[in-house]
Formats: sequence, C-alpha cells, structure tokens
Amino acid sequence: MKIYDCTTFYSEHMMMDVRFSILDKYVEKFIVTESTYSHSGKRKKLNFDINNYPKHKDKIIYLVIDKEPNDLIEIEKDNVSKRLNSIKRIELSYNYMKGAINEVAEDDLIILSDNDEIPNLKSKSFLKSKKKVILFNQLFFYYKFNLFYDLLPWYGSKACKKKSLKSFSWLNNIKTKKYPFWRIDTYFSENKMIDIEIIKDGGWHFTNLKSPEDLLEKFKNFGHHDEFEESGITLEKLKNYIDKGIVFYNHFADQKDLNKWNFNYKLKKINDDFLPEYLIKNKNKYKDWFR
Repeated sequence: MKIYDCTTFYSEHMMMDVRFSILDKYVEKFIVTESTYSHSGKRKKLNFDINNYPKHKDKIIYLVIDKEPNDLIEIEKDNVSKRLNSIKRIELSYNYMKGAINEVAEDDLIILSDNDEIPNLKSKSFLKSKKKVILFNQLFFYYKFNLFYDLLPWYGSKACKKKSLKSFSWLNNIKTKKYPFWRIDTYFSENKMIDIEIIKDGGWHFTNLKSPEDLLEKFKNFGHHDEFEESGITLEKLKNYIDKGIVFYNHFADQKDLNKWNFNYKLKKINDDFLPEYLIKNKNKYKDWFR
C-alpha cells in the first residue's frame, strides 16, 4: 500500500519544509494545490516554488488552480454568501486533487490535511486498519512549535483508501466522532460514520506559526474571513496575543457569537518529547519558532 499526502498551499513555506521533511520517508507522492485566488476571492500571486524543496522535489505533484468556480454567488450580500463562496473555492482545489490520484491503486491510502496538520505515520499499525475512514487525533500547538493548546482534541488529518474516497469534500466533512452501530441516522448521512479508526497518537497541528503581519493577511483571506472582518482585531492586538502566548479565538463558541474572538486562553509551554523527531534534531534551524 502506497501513501499519497494531499494538501493546499497559500504561503506557508516553513511549514511545508517541515511537512515534507517529516513525511518524506513514508509518502509515495505529495499532492499540493495552490490557487491564484484566496478563499475570499482576492487575486493572489503563486508562492509555491518546488525548487525550494530539492530533497523532496521528485515526490511533489504541484497543481495550479488559475480560475474561479463556475457557480459562485455573484453578489455577496452577507456572511452566509461569503462563506459559501469560500467553500466553493476549497471544493475546486479538492477537484484538482481528485484528478491527480485517478491512476493510483484502489488500495492505496489517501491522506487529506491542511498543511499545518501533520499526521504521525511512524507507527504503521493504521495501515492494517479494516475501517473505512481513519482520523488522526493530533496535538494542538499555537504560534510556536512548543506552545500547547490543551483544551481541544484536534482531528486534522483524515484518510481512506482510494476505493472508498467519494470525494475530498466528503472526506474533509467526516464528523470527528465514532457513532455507535445503533444510530440509524448514520445509514442516511454522508458525514456521520460508524466505520472509523481513530489514531490516538495521530500527529501534530501547528497553527498560526507566522509573523503577526503574515497572520493578519491569513485571517483576512482564509475560509472564515467573514467572521474575522467583524472581530475588530488589529495588527497590534495580534502582536500582543503572540507575545503573551494567548489564544484569542474560542473554538467552543456558537458560530454567531462575536465574543468568540475574545477568548484569552494562556498556552502551555511543553518539552520537546511531544514533538516530531525531525524538529527535535533540527531545533536550531527553526529556533525562531520555539519559545
């Protein structure tokens, strides 16, 4: 069984270097998509350069999306229409990914993640799983490689065999919960699953490892840009949150609750034992991203 790692790219050069370096020994191919449009619809330049990763170059399949979806809502009257258009742009990138794996074997494993969600593939026990979908339960880090967010279990990377992959949108939307066999609604739902394997030591989610300036740019253009536009968070506020190691977004709040941008949870600094072996061995290379 071969493994294909699928992700999208915006401008996360350092994170992609880390991702490729950790996963290279396990992965047959890296499939990376990049669009000339942000999730908010702004035209952007292409930032990915395959030549920046010479050690992994032969394994990378880089796909450029140089168009908008055909079915966009032309006039974005509210946050709902903005969010729907963001989803349509993400789905377009997934369609490109699907085309890239057309020729892979039916029993090969397809992994989908954001590029800052790195599955732990060191233990290959998951390859023997008989379940239809595999979810990787990942440790959650903010701003720095060793600032740990301990409130929320993170199921970032999701995987299934090629023969089970209905679409990448389907895989992405699988609920991060294993439902009991007697739940009748699972038989009629696309995203509620009984047939799930949860990998407990499933890797790492390194979110928002960016400069304050780059982080502000991310929030203005990512999938939830409509919410951020109403948050009132400025560059100075972002700098303060990062300096103090404060999580300002409340992942538990209701979707419509504007107070979710004022969470103020203090991150915990943890030792290197919880980190990927590659990061520990190359700590000096990434010293600016440790606290």
